[in-house]
Amino acid sequence: MEDERERKKREKEERKRLKEEERRRRKEEKKRAKEERKRHKEEREASKVSVLEDGDRVADREKRGDAFPHEGKAGTSRPELSGQTSLYHEIEPLVESAGEKLEAIVGEPPPLEGEKANKESVKSEEGWLSRLRKGLSRSRLNLFQPLSKALAARRFDEGFWEEVEEILIGADVGYEMTLELVERVRRRMGEEKVREPEEVMALFKEEVAKVLDMGPNQLELAQEGPSVIMVVGVNGTGKTTTIAKLGHMLRKQGKKVILAAGDTFRAAGIEQLEVWGQRIGVHTVKHRQGADAAAVVHDAVEAAYARGMDVVIVDTAGRLHTKSNLMEELKKIKRVAARSAPVTETLLVIDATTGQNGLIQAKQFKEAVEITGLVLTKLDGTAKGGIVVAIAHELGIPIKFIGVGEDLDDLHPLDPREFSEALFS
Repeated sequence: MEDERERKKREKEERKRLKEEERRRRKEEKKRAKEERKRHKEEREASKVSVLEDGDRVADREKRGDAFPHEGKAGTSRPELSGQTSLYHEIEPLVESAGEKLEAIVGEPPPLEGEKANKESVKSEEGWLSRLRKGLSRSRLNLFQPLSKALAARRFDEGFWEEVEEILIGADVGYEMTLELVERVRRRMGEEKVREPEEVMALFKEEVAKVLDMGPNQLELAQEGPSVIMVVGVNGTGKTTTIAKLGHMLRKQGKKVILAAGDTFRAAGIEQLEVWGQRIGVHTVKHRQGADAAAVVHDAVEAAYARGMDVVIVDTAGRLHTKSNLMEELKKIKRVAARSAPVTETLLVIDATTGQNGLIQAKQFKEAVEITGLVLTKLDGTAKGGIVVAIAHELGIPIKFIGVGEDLDDLHPLDPREFSEALFS
């Protein structure tokens, strides 16, 4: 009896130690992620300021009429000035530099029609499931392979289950979800007399699929008139790209789509959305930078009615460092849009590579606005795809779409069984 009490005491202490280690790990990851975001932000801001300065210098000279003094005159050329470079040669690299930086901010130019058709044909042949497996390859290496190795030993003792817990936590499944998942599998192993490694792996697949399955996860659209889909999330999560992919998907379904450039705060945010709109063949309603985002959305809804559109997809600002202002702006946009058309979806975009930080962001947005669904992007860029399971468990919000690539067709509705199969095989 005394030995039993000591054993339970040791187990309790060990669980406490693991929990403390997990807490410290999360804290360190959060600190690293914060530093990384700060560095990327500084680089982006420096690039944008440089673009604007270069553009202003060229514009000033054109206004004075001395930017290209000999251009357009027959028989004249741009002369070299004695002892110094001509004004044209001074400005030319500035223009090229500004163009390169703007292209980096806005995105690559649209592909040629032939290239686009070939790419779509190849991707159609490849199939979504194989692309999903390819996108989750890094996560699978971090989860499936070590789990298979542990199962191959066929020793289902306490040491085995501790190893499994470490593997799941390392894949960002989360501490609480890991304990619950292990408990479910252990219970079913006892009830169903499962002992073979393949059968145990199948139990993990089934239980993960159950966590992700929250019923139908199709987009909700109005029966008549335009539907408004708000897309929210912090900067850098792939929000604007997700809007383009979503618009592309809806157009393939026969829907008429219009975009609203509601991110009037971020430099080049409006231009980036407009370029994506051109690429997928839809119109973008925009105002100048710094304009009232709610006014942009109002005009977009009015344009949707006038043109007989089915869906208005709204881009929003993502400056989480001014959280209270941002959240109030999102509420205002939703109120203004809802006066004219139903806001059927508010989708939160989360960058899967941020791990547990993405979960923290999701909780903050959930407190401010009613989130109807999640979109997880960049799953092909992380070795910790288990964050999908942790987010579904913690928030109880359906994950409607996942992104595993950069192409327009690399956004797909989440199928719990497909995802689980791709992660554990």
